[in-house]
Amino acid sequence: MSRIVGKPVARVDARAKVTGAAVYTVDVVRPGMVHAAIVRSERAHAFIRSIDTTEAAGSPDVIGVFTAEHLRHLDPYYGHIIRDHPVLAVDKVRFMGEPIAIVVASTRLTARAAAATVTVEYEDLEPVIGIDDAVRDGAPLVHESRYRRGTGVAWETVPDDHLGTNVAHEAHLEWGDVEAALGAADLTVRTTGTYPMLYAYAMEPYAAVAEYRGGQLHVVSSTQHPFMVRAELARIFQVPHSQVQVEAPYVGGGYGSKSWTKVEPLAAVAAHLTGRAVRIGLTVEEAMLTTRADSARVIVSTGLTSDGAIMARDFQVDFNTGAYADSSPSILDKAVHRCFGPYRIPNLRIHARLLYTNTVPASSYRGFGAPQGNLAGEYNLDHAAHKLGIDPGQLRRRNLAAKGDELLPKRRPLDADVAADLDLLLTSLQRDPPQVDAPYRYGIGFGCSASDAGAFPTSTAMVRIGPDGSVLVSSGAVEIGQGSATVLSQIVAEELGLPMDAVAIAQSSTIATPFERTTNGSRTTTLVGLAVLRAAQAALADLRRMAAEVWSCGIDLVVASDGALCGPDGRAAGYGDVVTSWFGIDGGEAIGIGIVRPEGETKAMPPFWEIGVAGVGLLVDGETGQVRVERLATVGDVGFAINPAAMEGQDLGAATQGLGAALAEQLEYDGGQLTNPNLVDYRVPRSTDMPSIIDTILAQRQDGVGPYGAKGGGEGSLNPIGGAVMSAIARATGVWPDDVELPMTPERVWRLMRGSPDGR
Repeated sequence: MSRIVGKPVARVDARAKVTGAAVYTVDVVRPGMVHAAIVRSERAHAFIRSIDTTEAAGSPDVIGVFTAEHLRHLDPYYGHIIRDHPVLAVDKVRFMGEPIAIVVASTRLTARAAAATVTVEYEDLEPVIGIDDAVRDGAPLVHESRYRRGTGVAWETVPDDHLGTNVAHEAHLEWGDVEAALGAADLTVRTTGTYPMLYAYAMEPYAAVAEYRGGQLHVVSSTQHPFMVRAELARIFQVPHSQVQVEAPYVGGGYGSKSWTKVEPLAAVAAHLTGRAVRIGLTVEEAMLTTRADSARVIVSTGLTSDGAIMARDFQVDFNTGAYADSSPSILDKAVHRCFGPYRIPNLRIHARLLYTNTVPASSYRGFGAPQGNLAGEYNLDHAAHKLGIDPGQLRRRNLAAKGDELLPKRRPLDADVAADLDLLLTSLQRDPPQVDAPYRYGIGFGCSASDAGAFPTSTAMVRIGPDGSVLVSSGAVEIGQGSATVLSQIVAEELGLPMDAVAIAQSSTIATPFERTTNGSRTTTLVGLAVLRAAQAALADLRRMAAEVWSCGIDLVVASDGALCGPDGRAAGYGDVVTSWFGIDGGEAIGIGIVRPEGETKAMPPFWEIGVAGVGLLVDGETGQVRVERLATVGDVGFAINPAAMEGQDLGAATQGLGAALAEQLEYDGGQLTNPNLVDYRVPRSTDMPSIIDTILAQRQDGVGPYGAKGGGEGSLNPIGGAVMSAIARATGVWPDDVELPMTPERVWRLMRGSPDGR
C-alpha cells in the first residue's frame, strides 16, 4: 500500500506562494539592472520606410535605442519549426503590435516614455486578416520568401508548392475510400465549426531578465521551455549552448502560451548591445499582442448507417496562425490526429492547412489542436444522432474504439476504456435533472476526445541523497502552477520511504538541472515522473552498494525499509549514516540518474493517449439568449492520480477554460486592429460564472506507462467542452444549425432561436 502517492498531500510550494515569498521573473533584480520598452507597429501590414529614434535616444536616462539595423551581425530570426520570426521587424511589419524597436533606460517609466517618441514611416500594404482573406486568389502575401527550418524539426519547412501562397504548412491523413462510403451512407451530416482566437490569460505576463556573466549570456524567463529557449538564443548569437544559461523560476501559469521562445531574444539583444542587465516585463495588453491560440474553421462530413454506425468521415481543417508560425505546424499535425475522436472509422480523410495572416502570431494553447477540431467533430455526431432519432450516448458507444484498438496506423494502441469513462460521465450528468419553468430551457451536452499526448519521450532527472539523509531532486521540468514540484517530490518520497519534508526539488535551469526538452503535452507526471522514479531507484541502489561495502556483505543482503537500510546480523543505518560511513567524512552523497527515451515501454508513440470525456447541463433564457451552465462533469482517465486533489483541480481548470471559449472569450479584429486586448473587454469566466454542481471524476485503472500506472491529464477535459455546450444549446432550443461558431454569446443564441442570422 502506498504511503504518499495517491494521497492529496499539500503542495510543496503552497506556503511560498500564498505568503508572497515565491520568486517569479518580475521579482528578479540584478546589480545595475536597467529596463526595456518595446516600440510596436501601428500597422498590420506595411513596409518600414524609416524609423526616427532621435528624440528617444536624447531622452533623459535613455541608454540606447535599437532597431533591426543593430542586429545585422547576429542571426536575428527564431522559430521552433519555421525560422520566420525576426527579433525586431526587418523591412516589413506583419501584424499590428509587432516589435520594431527596443528602448533601454534606467527605469521602466522612462523607457516607455522614450519609446512613445519613436516615429515610424510606413508604406501600407493590404492586410490579410481571416481565413478567406488568406486563401483567395490574388491574396497579398504575408511572407514572400522561404525560411529555413527551426531547431525542433528535421524536415524542410514551407515546401516549394507553398511559395507564392499564405500556406505555412499542410497536413494530411487518409485511409479507405471516403467518397464511396459517403455515397453509400444512409445519412450524411455536414457541419462547419468555427473556433475563436483565444488568449491564454496566465496570471503572469511575459517577462525576462538578461545579462552577461563572465562572457556567458544568462537569462531568467517566464518560460515553459528553458532548454528550447537556450537553443534559440545560442543560434541567434552563434555561440555554443554552453555559453547560454536559461532558468525559469516559478512561472505564473502558462497553458501552453509560454512554450518555445517569446520575449527572451528581445531582452538578450538589449543586454548584448548595452552590456547591462536588462529586464523586459510586458503588460497584459502587450502579452495579448505577443501570442494567442490558433483560430480555426473545420468542415466535417460524416456518413452513417441508419442504426448509427460511422461509415466515413471527411475533415477540411484551416487554422489561422497569424503572422509567424511558432509551434503551430506541430499543432496542426496534432489537430489532424485528434479531430476525428476516439472512434472506429473505416474510411477517413483529413486535409489541413496552416495559414499566415496579419494578426497576432498563434502558439501553443491547452489542448494543442484538439479543441478546434473537436467542436465540429462532436457536434456533428450529436446532430447525426438527432436526425437518426438515436440516443447520442448510444451512438458513441456503437462507434467508440475499444482499449487496445489502433486509432492511428502504427502508433500505440488506445490505452483507455473510453466507453466506461462515458458511462461514468452520463451517470453524473443525468442525475437529478432540474425542473425548469419558462422562459428557461434545459439541455445536456457531452463529448469525447483522444489526444496523442506526452510530446517526445525524452527526460532526464537526478536524485542525490546527502549526508544528513535528506534528498535533492533535480529536474528540468518547469513548475507553472500545475503542481509538478509536489508530484515529483511525492514519487521520490514514496520510492525512498521518506517523509515529504525530507525531499527538496530544484527545477528548470539549463545549467543546474538535467536536460528536459519541454514542459507541455501533459507529459510531466508521466515521463518526467518516470525519469525521477528511476533516478530515485538508482540512488537507492547506489546507497545499497555503499552499505554493502561498509558492512562487507553482498548487496543482495542489503534492503531498504522505512527510510533506512537493513543488513545481515540485525545491522541497520539511516541513509545519511551510510553516506558518511562510506565517504569517511561528514559529507558526500549517493547519486542516481534516471533517463527516459524512446525505448521499451516508452518506445511506441504517443507515450499515452489523453482522454477527454466531459459534459454540461445548461439553462437557456428563451427571451434573451443568456446561457447559464448549471452542471459540469469531467472524467479524468489518468491511470493513477499521484495527487488526486491536484488532478481534480487540473481537470476543473481545463474545463473552465473550455467554458470560456464556448460562451465568452474571443480576440476580435476590426480590420487589422485588435479591438479588445485588455482586462475589461476580453471576458473570461469568473467565480460567479461557475456551475452550482461540479463533478470531477477520476478513472484510475493503472493502465499508463508512467509511475504506478499513471498517464497525463489536465488538458483532456477542455477539449470536448465547446462541442458539448453547442449540443446542449441545440437540445435546449430545438434548433440544430449546420454552421456553429464559438463563443455562443447571448446574441448568437438569441439569433439561433429565431432561426436566421438577423434574428427574425
